Amino acid sequence: MFNFDEANKKGKEAMDTALKSYSDVTKSFQAIAAEAAEFSKKSFQDGVTHFETLAGVKSFEAAFELQSNYVKSSYENFVAEATKLSEMYADLAKTAYKPYEAPVVAATKAASKAAASVAPAA
Repeated sequence: MFNFDEANKKGKEAMDTALKSYSDVTKSFQAIAAEAAEFSKKSFQDGVTHFETLAGVKSFEAAFELQSNYVKSSYENFVAEATKLSEMYADLAKTAYKPYEAPVVAATKAASKAAASVAPAA
């Protein structure tokens, strides 16, 4: 027989889990957006400073060295930022999956048990 109280309780638990998950995911996206904005701002400021310095250089060799150092530094900063953002996205995925981990494991066990009881013996 169908138990309405139990169904209501399960529905409320599912809704609470979904809302908490959405809240956590939103916070993670906000952190990622803030990090990306901060990196963009810093990169722009570094570029402006570099070109101001480059404009004051008197020799081609000094300009070439300055430009080479800037490109190398920019590349290293980009790789570090990309690594940091990829870690943040991985954490976001883990955070989004965490509330559903236990129900998925339970459903997998139940399905395996049901399949084992139906499968013919060899």
